[in-house]
Amino acid sequence: MAEPGVETRTRSSVITARAAASFEPVGRSVATARAFVRDTLQGWGHTDVVDDAVVLTSELVTNAVIHAGTAADVLCLRTEHGVRVEVADRYPEREVPLQGTGHAEPDPERENGRGLLLCAALASRWGVDYSPTQKRVWFQLELPERPVGTRSAGPVLPVDLLPVADERVRVAVAQIDRNGTITTWNEDAEHLFGYAADLVVGKPLGDFAAWPQTPGIGTGIAEALRLSRWEGSYGIRCADGRVIPVYASHLRVRDAQGEQSTVCLLVRDYERAILQSPPRTPVDSASESRSTDPFEVFIGSPAPDDLDGLLQRTVERARDMLDGDAAFLLLATDDETELEVRATTGLPSARQRFARVPVEAAGTGRYSSARMPAVHEDLTAVPGGVPLLNGTGMRSVVTVPLKVEGRLTGSLGVAAEAAGRYSNEEALRLQFAADRIALAVESARLGELERLRRGSLSFLVEASDLLAGTLDRDQTLALMAQMTVPTLATWCAVYTIADPTSDPYLSYVLHEDEERIDGLKALLSKIPPPEPVPAPGARIWTAPADAAHQAALRTSMRELGHSSSPLSSGIGTTLTTAATVGGETVVLPLVARNRVIGMLTLGKPTDDHFRQEILELAEDLSRRAALALDNARLYSERTAISQSLQRSLLPPGLPQVPGVEVDVIYRAAGEGNEVGGDFYDLFPIHDNAYGFAIGDVCGTGPEAAAVTGLARHALRLLAREGLGGPAVLERLNAAILDEGARSRFLTLLYGELWPQEDGSALLKVVCAGHPLPLRLRQDGTVEPAAEPQPLLGVMDDLELYEETVVLDPGDVLLCVTDGVTERREGSRMLGDDGLADVLTTCTGLTAGAVTARIMRAVERFAPEPPSDDMAILAMRVPEPHAD
Repeated sequence: MAEPGVETRTRSSVITARAAASFEPVGRSVATARAFVRDTLQGWGHTDVVDDAVVLTSELVTNAVIHAGTAADVLCLRTEHGVRVEVADRYPEREVPLQGTGHAEPDPERENGRGLLLCAALASRWGVDYSPTQKRVWFQLELPERPVGTRSAGPVLPVDLLPVADERVRVAVAQIDRNGTITTWNEDAEHLFGYAADLVVGKPLGDFAAWPQTPGIGTGIAEALRLSRWEGSYGIRCADGRVIPVYASHLRVRDAQGEQSTVCLLVRDYERAILQSPPRTPVDSASESRSTDPFEVFIGSPAPDDLDGLLQRTVERARDMLDGDAAFLLLATDDETELEVRATTGLPSARQRFARVPVEAAGTGRYSSARMPAVHEDLTAVPGGVPLLNGTGMRSVVTVPLKVEGRLTGSLGVAAEAAGRYSNEEALRLQFAADRIALAVESARLGELERLRRGSLSFLVEASDLLAGTLDRDQTLALMAQMTVPTLATWCAVYTIADPTSDPYLSYVLHEDEERIDGLKALLSKIPPPEPVPAPGARIWTAPADAAHQAALRTSMRELGHSSSPLSSGIGTTLTTAATVGGETVVLPLVARNRVIGMLTLGKPTDDHFRQEILELAEDLSRRAALALDNARLYSERTAISQSLQRSLLPPGLPQVPGVEVDVIYRAAGEGNEVGGDFYDLFPIHDNAYGFAIGDVCGTGPEAAAVTGLARHALRLLAREGLGGPAVLERLNAAILDEGARSRFLTLLYGELWPQEDGSALLKVVCAGHPLPLRLRQDGTVEPAAEPQPLLGVMDDLELYEETVVLDPGDVLLCVTDGVTERREGSRMLGDDGLADVLTTCTGLTAGAVTARIMRAVERFAPEPPSDDMAILAMRVPEPHAD
């Protein structure tokens, strides 16, 4: 039964909706329960009681899952007069401390029992119900009395103070599915942004939303679409390349089948009054009597928990407080010499974000410094008095500093299109508000910087790993561009400089929208590249924007000159390219080993600027990228030299031997090697006589290749001097030993070939320590075609001799290096017998087919790639053709 003094029943009322959920006894369930209650009540439209309901639910679920250690069941009920929330746990024996009993009241400083104190303070009614299996704590929140049909209302205003909107107010409606893909696009959206529905439906909203995002900071578009309700400003990229600032209201819904989606309502940013929710106001005297923080009075509750949201809320409240047409907030750099635009509202373009203005403007007096409050009654009298407002049509403005412990941290301003709107009284009101929020803004800014530093370190570590993972120049260029777009910039271009006497060359261009890459590349190819200045840091480059604007102007003039004909697609492409490069463009030098090897160019779209932290991150990236690019260049150059030298060691080509088919397969071990320790050769000695050789130098790589070159050229020279096989090899042995410490022993099969008139072929061979050649006869028998003799490069005195072999029509002579016979898989080895078995199956095949089958057998013998050089030489005497 219920404890005395605690009401257990609500007044009779009709339940019009209910929602229930259960939560496991784990800490994360508290946050999940809060989200469940918030989404439920917001879905019912009871935003006035959401905050109190969430606080009470959080405390009661904490009592259940943390202190009682049981699962919690949460039930939300909607009635005509309010909402009731019930939280039940599975621990009915646990006592509930109550007022007016012998039990001690819960200590407000302790977490246990604090939820009941909050129920007594916030709820209209509350109570506790017991059953044999559970205990249920419930609370009732009454809805404020409202006139029928009225959700909220504002005062009656004079006509000239009403917000400005177009004659035809257009509200774009887009519905987004749970994957972020557009499923609905209404007629007003087509008119506002220039895209027909069939062009956007099925594509992600992120392809069109210019979301103000900094790496590691703020709420992204994906997170915003997952919230039950969201309001704020961002931009939409239009079909003509412009970005229109919009004010949006997102509402997450589900259909009867439970499928979730988000409905997005969008208007032009200056028409935000159409969608913007009014600030929450106290609904009864009890609410008004509660103590309120001056910061909460100005910024509203709940306060945004991210810096961008806090700054945007600040400028919107400041504008409304002084009934202005625009407002802006700038944050000071660390050295307090410049102010960076971080939030604006009501200005012609919100894309001036991160633009910088000096703290001390030109001139003297209090109006030239952002460190003091200032009121400008008419900006036309002081041109440039507030650089941010140049060309915006604003005439009167009041600005005040944000200070923390006497240090300038920012500046807040409100502007109006009419002159003389503001006086010192408004400046005092705005300064009071600035003093209330300065500490919160500085705290949020420091938190943002810390997150940005962590995000930057993570970004640079990942970039270093990626750049270190390749030595290919083209891949390095692509990685440089892909790491900067879209994380750091909207587009980028990489220029490279081959040597100090060469001009910069446009090597790579990338844009976040692939359809704009060709136009951007064409524009950059027509203008001179930036100067290769070695000074560190980013510098502004205006040439792309100037060239694009001139091209757009010329195209527009030509189109106007042919006004009777429809507009061509060329002007659309030109205007799109102009918008692409219309923002800030910076150049960072790529310096490696005290030489400028290129430039990294980063750009933003129209009126957009880089923030200093992003430029510093880009500078760090450019240093790493420059070293990686130079390493890739050096590797490419050395690889090209190595391959050129190696190719010089290979025979220029196999000669045509009359009456004999010849084919060779050669594989050098090691990445980038074309020649190793194995080699082969086939060359004419004199008329109708040919020399052939296949050998294996001890080892692999360049050292072995050097001996390979010596052997191949010595064999040709000595054979053409008329020396026989043994004499040729004896002199080659002496030449190898003369190399001293650089010498390496060598196995070699050398022979001379004479095609005969009867269709056979006569061979004289010397096998110096090399795997024996195998002879395949027409009947499929395989036998060695020579005897083993001593290898070269070990002893001074060698006694070598020739052996004669006759190849009849249809016979094959197969010569291989030990990379073939010593092919291994674990303890198994192909060996001489395995090679002979494969050769047995080659009866009737051409020389090319024989070498191919042998190679396939070697590759299939083990799954791992071969670790030794391999050479396969096959010579076959073809059978005579039947008449």
